[in-house]
Amino acid sequence: MPTPSDITAAARGWIGTPYRHQASLKNAGCDCLGLVRGVWRDVYGDEPEMPPAYSSDWAEASRDEALALAGNRHLVPVPDLKFREGDVLLFRWKPHLPAKHAAIAVNDHCMVHAHDGIAVCEVSLSPWWLRRLAFVFRFPNVL
Repeated sequence: MPTPSDITAAARGWIGTPYRHQASLKNAGCDCLGLVRGVWRDVYGDEPEMPPAYSSDWAEASRDEALALAGNRHLVPVPDLKFREGDVLLFRWKPHLPAKHAAIAVNDHCMVHAHDGIAVCEVSLSPWWLRRLAFVFRFPNVL
């Protein structure tokens, strides 16, 4: 069974991977969902499902909580947004829009994420980010 530090180590292994919309290939390109998918593959093997094609404005266009619904299918929801190392964090840019950005918590103060125009990096979980935190999920069977 994986540990939170296994998840964190896998996420950190993606640092420096360039941002590429809909991609999920370490050192070649990924977006935020691609990072989570890649960490899943690094830790568990095959992905449980492939995401459909999506545009960069999918959340604004559909108003569907697609990321949260996928999290509920394959990850373990964490109540009260009480995250720990290795958890998947979902953020919404505006209160009335679905969550559309994913990251992996490194600890209480940092996360690894892929953001448009920036390579995968580890950043501080500043108040700006914490205000936008909408959902927390844990990878399955993590100790």
